[in-house]
Amino acid sequence: MPASPSTARAINDRLALGLLQREGPLTANQLKQLTGLSRPSVADLVERLQGSGLIAVVGEAGAQRRGPNARLYGIVADRAHLAALDVRTGGVSVVVTDLLGAVLAEASAPIGGDTGTGAAVERAVALVESTAKDGGVQRLHTVAIGAPGLIDPATGELRDTTSLPAWHRRLAGALQERFPARVLVENETNLAARAEQRDGAAHDRDTFVLLWLGEGVGAAVVLDGSLRRGASGGTGEIGFLPVPGTDVLPSATGCEGGFHSLACAAALRDLGAEHGILEPGASAADVVRRAAETGHGAYLDAAADRIAVGAAAMAAILDPGCVVLGGEIGRAGGDPLATRVAERVAAMSPLRTEVRASVLGGSAVLRGALLAARDSAQDELFGPRP
Repeated sequence: MPASPSTARAINDRLALGLLQREGPLTANQLKQLTGLSRPSVADLVERLQGSGLIAVVGEAGAQRRGPNARLYGIVADRAHLAALDVRTGGVSVVVTDLLGAVLAEASAPIGGDTGTGAAVERAVALVESTAKDGGVQRLHTVAIGAPGLIDPATGELRDTTSLPAWHRRLAGALQERFPARVLVENETNLAARAEQRDGAAHDRDTFVLLWLGEGVGAAVVLDGSLRRGASGGTGEIGFLPVPGTDVLPSATGCEGGFHSLACAAALRDLGAEHGILEPGASAADVVRRAAETGHGAYLDAAADRIAVGAAAMAAILDPGCVVLGGEIGRAGGDPLATRVAERVAAMSPLRTEVRASVLGGSAVLRGALLAARDSAQDELFGPRP
């Protein structure tokens, strides 16, 4: 059945807006060529989008050209402003952007474990307010939060877990009360996977696993282009995976004894001390980076032995074809660590699995939150994707 005129217009509008976002400002003639629409249809489309405040004339194409055919149309970037948050156990980072993702302001603030829940929430909300003000933003359209923990697939809310600070769960509600904005919450590893697929190590994959290596460990699973969450939102909670080499089994209330105990930041940092490469004040990422840069094969071999246990488990169950070592540690290890993990996975599994180092590292969470905020805002303003 052919689309109704209104549906066809909506599809064409979204197609043109997508081109303007990807390609930058375009003339009406360029839109005609790229969309395949007739000249009158493009003229109507341009008039419609200008009238809605979504596009505007931003210049002319070529110094020698003048007149209507030379006008360059671009998306009105300040049509909506966005905020993205990376919430960690020890603090929060914020970035405020326009609708196209141009950064207007960014800031971070520590929030210690001894800070009360109410004070911690207020500190995080105040940081968003001050960052928006620094960026000249009076109203936020969409706010996206990346946080550790399980997201309830039924409610979209961060689930209560005993291991995470209570202020994490209350932050979304507080932001919703303070700002007339849409507030989204997503697991940090899922957001990192979104960013690595859009802009990083998995840019050419529609099926892959991101193995997050940080203070905690986790995984995001993308199959045929879709993020998999599971019945309770727990897909990828690999920290609880029972593994050899630990003294106890993980429990429903804690992942100590699981894969977390082998590959979390504290474990890899302690491994650096065992190999004599831990300097005072160094983080696990610092240790891994130093080992990769100096060619400390013994440490990298030992770290790869541990990380490969989790990577091989994901490969055996999902056959993703690609595992990205994410987070600060995955990026710090680079190709030297990824190559060693790939060799061990190949020895443990008959399923061919490529292992890649993260391109974005720890910044992937904030980048993924920004992408989530931008996609949500554009879907509302531009209309559903065709």
